[in-house]
Amino acid sequence: MKVYLDYNATTPVDPAVLEAMLPYFRERFGNAASRSHAFGWEAEAAVKRAREQVAELINAQPEDILFTSGATEGNNLALKGAAAMYAEQGKHVITQVTEHKAVLDPCKYLEQKGYRVTFLPVDATGRIDLAQLAEAIKPDTILVSIMHGNNEIGTLQPIAEIGRLCKERGVLFHTDCCQTFGKVPIDVQACGIDLLTCSGHKIYGPKGVGAVYVRRTRPRVRLEPLLHGGGHERGMRSGTLNVPGIVGLGAAAEIAGRQMATEGPRVAALRDRLRDGLLAQLDHVTVNGHPTERIPTNLNVSFAFVEGESLMMGMDDIAVSSGSACTSASLEPSYVLRALGVGDDLAHSSIRFSLGRFTTEAEIDYTIERVVAAVRRLRAMSPLYEMVQEGVDLKAVQWQPH
Repeated sequence: MKVYLDYNATTPVDPAVLEAMLPYFRERFGNAASRSHAFGWEAEAAVKRAREQVAELINAQPEDILFTSGATEGNNLALKGAAAMYAEQGKHVITQVTEHKAVLDPCKYLEQKGYRVTFLPVDATGRIDLAQLAEAIKPDTILVSIMHGNNEIGTLQPIAEIGRLCKERGVLFHTDCCQTFGKVPIDVQACGIDLLTCSGHKIYGPKGVGAVYVRRTRPRVRLEPLLHGGGHERGMRSGTLNVPGIVGLGAAAEIAGRQMATEGPRVAALRDRLRDGLLAQLDHVTVNGHPTERIPTNLNVSFAFVEGESLMMGMDDIAVSSGSACTSASLEPSYVLRALGVGDDLAHSSIRFSLGRFTTEAEIDYTIERVVAAVRRLRAMSPLYEMVQEGVDLKAVQWQPH
């Protein structure tokens, strides 16, 4: 059996989404900006429909939605665009240490351009402290960027409380919702969100397309564009629109909205079945992230005395990740787990299992069996595990240098 449990990295395109996209590659291939003939009008109507589908999922207006090439561009546009547009009001931005690189790297870029960025720490479950956030907001703070659900450990941040705080202090609030859009309810009005980023390929849509919600009223948010040329997307994101991709994102958003109430609990139950199955058969296993405030699709587990990479090789018929896909080429321990206070040895032993729409109970049971067998096999070769089994306290051991 081949099992795919890396849905946080990417998802397969839903057959219904592909079906919706296909006509826009051939019969309806017009440019959405061509206003003088039916081919353009048809494409424009399809884009308008997709705006409605994306907006409906987050309780926004269709005109608030801008289409991008994906979440990395969306995060860059939100952060750099807002920073440039509101530079006269202040040059202070707040984020957190466990953000995705597509937020951390633009923040580091802003630091090079003379902005001051505060990187808030997180607690052992991966959540920020609201009192620390309140304290960090200064008169020159223009933007707070805190992701909704973490891509590695699944922890959910209290975005409604963060949004309320930002509104009270007159600061813009951006949230990267790539892992939660279409999976858990999001209401940009109730949560006081001014800017929100999402991506097609995390919700069974195509790769290479995403969206940014940019609030138009109370307050009207404006962004300095990253791309110039043609003034598409309210002048904030020029470029010929990827009509088939946008249609796919819209269709995926609509399907996610229809299924969310049943799909979320179903996937969460499978995730808990996986967690309970592993904990019942293995000792020295730690679940990383918040125990309850987490996205339904994610389970991040550290298996002490086992190398994560070796474990993945030992069960190569199961697709999992030992960190986020964007940084998995590096053998450095995950910066997200380090921020939680997880030691390097445990961070190196962590595996991210992420479940999705097509995950079955049979796949979960097979995965439990394969993981347990692989961990036991690797631990049988570990002198450290043997010492712990014999009651030795490894922290008390005086290791002799060679």
